[in-house]
Amino acid sequence: MNKCSRILLLMVVMIFLLPFQILAGTGKVKVIILHANDMHSKIDNMGKLAYLADSLHRGNPYVFLVSAGDNFTGNPVVDMVPDKGYPMIDLMNRCGFVVSAIGNHEFDMGQQFLSRRMTQAVFPFISCNIDSISSLIKKPKPYIVLDAGKDAKIAILSAIELNQDSIPDTNPANLKGLRFSNGLTKMREYKWLKKEYGILVGLTHLGIDDDKRLADSMPELDVILGGHSHTLLEKPVMENGVMIGQAGAHLKYIGKTTLTIEDGKVTGREYEIIPMASLTKEYWVFRDLIDKYNKNETFARVVGVAEAPLEGNDELGSLMADAVTSRLNLDIALQNKGGIRLYSLPQGDITLKSVYQLDPFGNDVILFRMTPAEIRTLITYGTNLEKGIDFQVSGMTYKVTVDAAGKCTNVELSDMSGKPLDPARTFNVGLSAYVAAVYKFTHSDPGKSLFKTTAEALIEYLGEMKKVNYSGVRRAVIVR
Repeated sequence: MNKCSRILLLMVVMIFLLPFQILAGTGKVKVIILHANDMHSKIDNMGKLAYLADSLHRGNPYVFLVSAGDNFTGNPVVDMVPDKGYPMIDLMNRCGFVVSAIGNHEFDMGQQFLSRRMTQAVFPFISCNIDSISSLIKKPKPYIVLDAGKDAKIAILSAIELNQDSIPDTNPANLKGLRFSNGLTKMREYKWLKKEYGILVGLTHLGIDDDKRLADSMPELDVILGGHSHTLLEKPVMENGVMIGQAGAHLKYIGKTTLTIEDGKVTGREYEIIPMASLTKEYWVFRDLIDKYNKNETFARVVGVAEAPLEGNDELGSLMADAVTSRLNLDIALQNKGGIRLYSLPQGDITLKSVYQLDPFGNDVILFRMTPAEIRTLITYGTNLEKGIDFQVSGMTYKVTVDAAGKCTNVELSDMSGKPLDPARTFNVGLSAYVAAVYKFTHSDPGKSLFKTTAEALIEYLGEMKKVNYSGVRRAVIVR
């Protein structure tokens, strides 16, 4: 290299480093946190995400990519392959994720597969409120610390949501040997991180309402980047001086939070939601790999035809419930809203992939012998004014009355002709294993597995019917 070339190279390096030198000279540093949540195995935008992260990194050495949990469940090319979940971890590793919260759906694969994925990840999974572990899974760290230069340390603290049974929302069988504590209470035990490191970020899987409660009780947090409720916050929520952000779900958006740090303290916070559809560039290496994962001929098999689009829980849930009663020769089936994982199915071919996207959990059908009075207790448990109807049904219809406070006051059950169900009769009722284990309802029959999953029933039903049309089907209503 001649003298002129050396001088030119030195000038280019000085120009590139000038912004960082200015920041260092003024005691300031900019940190960018790209945050996703509830990606649910949606991999198609991973190449765009990797390109975006690298592009930002070219102008700033402190760009961190994080996930607020629920990386899995929702895409059969990730969740239903023999090595469950590996494609997601592979792509997250390649994108450069530095940490992930543990979400409730991380447990859907079972502890053995989750443990394998956590071992393969080049980033840690963290949670402070998983108190005891089984022989299958290591206890996660409650927090990590990111370095952003010599004088800027960022503590990242996480917690997982718990339902009314004090466990995350997944099949309880997947949680054997684990114990959990209240996330809000447990996170407050780590207030000292703020004093220790100067900057404290909550990477939570609690849902937006609990994130607000956390901010109210823990102003030591500079930022909460949340998940679980699938909330798209186009502008951040400011609660008790804490900035709260969440980026929807399914990697349709990515959150970009920029922190200005002076002398180890946050002096500025900026927040932006970036629609992934607005990004036009991606790495071709990622696209080739994503196409490879997506090109699974097994899931391309057509299992039925929709003569009209199936829209919303009424139509989709009725289809799923009908499959259970038909294929298992039951009187009644109830399908909970949380088990319906698509918003719609288009008119035309229904593929195996679509079925597993609609019903990804692999829950067995559980048979209960139930009276109408017992069925009412189940519907009452699942219904409130805020969330609306929970159960879609087959073999009956029903109307729920709620009071002004949203409390269920009456449930009217009818057969498909509109006649009230015989109160003296006992019906063969099919429920998913999740509902059977988690919901609180009266049943003298302990229930038994029929050793067929709800998805298997649906595949067989579509194969039998060939064509289905559920346009306008509505079997459950709620009134004041």
